[in-house]
Amino acid sequence: MRLAFRIALRFLSSSKGQTVLIALGIAIGISVQIFIGSLIEGLQISLLDSTIGSSPHITISAAEKNDPVEDYLTLENKIDQQYSKVSFMTPSVSGGAFMKTNDKTQQILLRGFELDLADDIYKISDKLIDGSMMPSSDDEILLGISLAEEFDVTIGETIDILTATGEVYPAKVVGYFDLKVASINQSWIISPLAFSQNTLGLTTDQVTSLEIQIDSPFDADILATQMLGDNLSDQIRIDNWKDQNEQLLSGLSGQSTSSLMIQVFVVISVVLGIASVLAITVLQKSRQIGILKAMGINDKTSSLVFLFQGFILGILGGILGILFGLGLLVVFTKFALNPDGTPVVPIFINMKFIGLSGFIAVAASTLASIIPALKSRKLSPIEVIKNG
Repeated sequence: MRLAFRIALRFLSSSKGQTVLIALGIAIGISVQIFIGSLIEGLQISLLDSTIGSSPHITISAAEKNDPVEDYLTLENKIDQQYSKVSFMTPSVSGGAFMKTNDKTQQILLRGFELDLADDIYKISDKLIDGSMMPSSDDEILLGISLAEEFDVTIGETIDILTATGEVYPAKVVGYFDLKVASINQSWIISPLAFSQNTLGLTTDQVTSLEIQIDSPFDADILATQMLGDNLSDQIRIDNWKDQNEQLLSGLSGQSTSSLMIQVFVVISVVLGIASVLAITVLQKSRQIGILKAMGINDKTSSLVFLFQGFILGILGGILGILFGLGLLVVFTKFALNPDGTPVVPIFINMKFIGLSGFIAVAASTLASIIPALKSRKLSPIEVIKNG
């Protein structure tokens, strides 16, 4: 085996130009695989983050529309104790109302949270434009930035929240937020849970929903089904983001399939290219192989020569391919930019995927060398030397 390896190295070094071209061919194929795979993965992570990264994965509400969830603290405790996959959970109160200030009135959506818990899901503190996120009293609120600009509301100003029944609840504005969704910025008012409960006529043990994020977002439907099966309460409904975003999931699935198909065809082209070049090498080196066989090298050793060539070329091409692929990703993030200077698609570096791509380069190259190896095995030393 050591002899076969040394002969393979000698064959490769005697045709340096050919060796470099084959290694570059493998490298380009693997770099394209790494670039496309990482690009698609980064795009999917970005889409998921913008869609569900700052929103609940599972929402528990009352079975009857417009009814509150009763005794929500007991339900919270059950969920905490039974489901380890739950990362964050916050009670919430949502209801329509009107905002009035400076003789202007507009319909708004009043959202009440335990703000320290809601921040884990909605990342409100990261999206606060000005002011304070943690009110010092129950009647202090946060406004969406578009709503604040439209009404020309300043921090510290008091506005009125009007309910459908005509009741008026004064509230002090202590901050502005920008959740990067125009409809939210134009309509949401965020308040402490107690203020929303009082304004919308709920008791302290009632909320409109429990909002949950879990460790693995793609398991949301599985966990929701499990919760329903466990019958936490017969008065609740459990929704998950996957059922509400079927088009997004279909798009992500299509992206993954197209990425996989491109990568498969890239690998096939690499295999065919290496196999064809090594097959020609068998013809080029047939005289040397014939002489070596006449000197006592057996068929197994002659076959191993070409297998080792494929293996070595795979290692060289894989290393270069990984370097080229990472270089392409760096270049892409430097030149494909949004107006604010951020990358159009944030690249996600998955070291497992990159390692797998390098392994594929070695495996594909070794696999491609099997046919030339079998061909060299059949060479007769007498006929080769006789025919030149």
